[in-house]
Amino acid sequence: MDESVDTDAAILASAAALLRESTFEDITYADIAEHSGVSERTIYRYFPTRSHLLESLARWIERERLPESDFTTIPEFIATVHQRFRAFDAAPAFAFVLARAASVSPTLDNPSSPLADSIERMLRSVAPTLNARDLRRTTAALRYFGSAMFWARMRSGLDGSAAQTSEVFERTVRTLLTSLPSEAWAA
Repeated sequence: MDESVDTDAAILASAAALLRESTFEDITYADIAEHSGVSERTIYRYFPTRSHLLESLARWIERERLPESDFTTIPEFIATVHQRFRAFDAAPAFAFVLARAASVSPTLDNPSSPLADSIERMLRSVAPTLNARDLRRTTAALRYFGSAMFWARMRSGLDGSAAQTSEVFERTVRTLLTSLPSEAWAA
């Protein structure tokens, strides 16, 4: 069991290291095999498709290289996303992998996102009477605007910096939250 976890981690760490020189699209299983010392056959056993590899690599990057801070309040959430955008600017190859992974159909058993889970917990605490539909919609919107996908669109489409992306994110979040019913918020 420990050996399989280590092999999995070695493959993903090698793929992440290769992102310093190439885009995810340009990295082959042969490149990863050569870098990690693991056979291509073993890599295919762990990651049968590039979608499996992409999703697993994105989760590894989020856990090992770009972990998010805990937050329980709206100001803490906004500060966490600002920090994430600065981290994305410092490691754009990782951020683009996160954005790309978020845009593909899930292949892993647990497609939930740690960011979405944290946002939903925060909303249940700060807006405890928010109905289920508004909770899902608000969580989805906050997740998108705090995501690597939003950062990537601002970066590639508008050449936006982390500071500019953070400014748009914060304005959008404040507009979204002020549109929620006032009775939903905790006293």
